Formats: sequence, structure tokens, C-alpha cells
Amino acid sequence: MNVHETKTDRLIRRYLIPGSRQFSNYWWGSIVLLGGVGFLATGVSSYFKIDVLPFLSSKTIVFFPQGLVMCFYGILGLLFSSYLWFALLWGVGAGFNEFNKRDGLVRVFRWGFPGKNRRVDFSHPLGDIEAIRVEIREGISPRRTIYMRIKGKRDIPLTRIGQPMTLDEIETEAAELARFIQVSLELAS
Repeated sequence: MNVHETKTDRLIRRYLIPGSRQFSNYWWGSIVLLGGVGFLATGVSSYFKIDVLPFLSSKTIVFFPQGLVMCFYGILGLLFSSYLWFALLWGVGAGFNEFNKRDGLVRVFRWGFPGKNRRVDFSHPLGDIEAIRVEIREGISPRRTIYMRIKGKRDIPLTRIGQPMTLDEIETEAAELARFIQVSLELAS
């Protein structure tokens, strides 16, 4: 999380969340797009018996069943890449967590997919926050997440999804946040 604290007002902290706009999503969106175009072009080339792309030879590929399957994989690749590119375009998951001591509120804002619920925006009084909880799970799929525990509600995740933070980063951010809003810090594994 990137913290944005205004110099004139030390009572407000805003943590920016990048959401889907990460380098890995641009990378995979491009790779899947190129693969999908390649598979679809090879399948179409095998049907028409011409090379649609000059650097892809499809003379040895029979349309049924290989060319048909390649067309199917190409269409799937284009659909998956369009999903990734639209998520990037719309900034799905991007937003901020704002802790405002002046107004006594915590605000969590995220962008979603277009539609009725595109804006996820809610706030709670700072007094309702019981603790900041850090969950660290190691293994094949490690998870290092900072949660905000609110009285009578579910824990709200505050960190971004995707790239796990280092232990030092998560420890520092959670401690600073707990110190700023003056609540306890809990560790769950």
C-alpha cells in the first residue's frame, strides 16, 4: 500500500490500492492476446489453406480436428485477454483506504466492474475499530494480509490482492496503522 499523507494535515492517512493495474496483468494480458491471435490465425489458415500470418505455416495442419481445436483455443485466448484488458481499463479493485482522525471516520473505497454496484464505498466511525489483524500464511500459496476488525462486522481486508508483501513491509505497515488509529495489533497465522 502506498501511503499518502498530506503535509498540512497529519490527521488523515490515505493508503492507495492499485487494484488490477499491475505489471503482471499487463504482461499476461499481452501474452494471452498474442497466443489467442496466433492460435486463431493458424486455425483459420488451416481452413482456407493459406497462411494468414506469413511467419506461421499451417500447410501440415488439417482443419478437422486440429485446426478446429486451434480456432477454439484462439477464441478462448481472445476472450480471456479481453477480460484482463477490460479489468485493466476499468481499474477494477483500485481505490483507497482513508483513516480520518479529524472527522472520526475510516473510509474504504474500491472500483468494481461497470454496473449498478461499480463503486464500493463505505465508512465506519474510528471508535468502532477493535483492532488491526495481520494474517500470515506460508506455503505454496502464501497470504499476507492486513485486516481491520470492526465491532459486530466481518474483518475487512486492507491490503491489495496479488503480490504478497514481505514480512518486514506488512509488519511495518500494520504497526504504523495500529499506532495511528490507536488500536491493538493482532497476529493470526
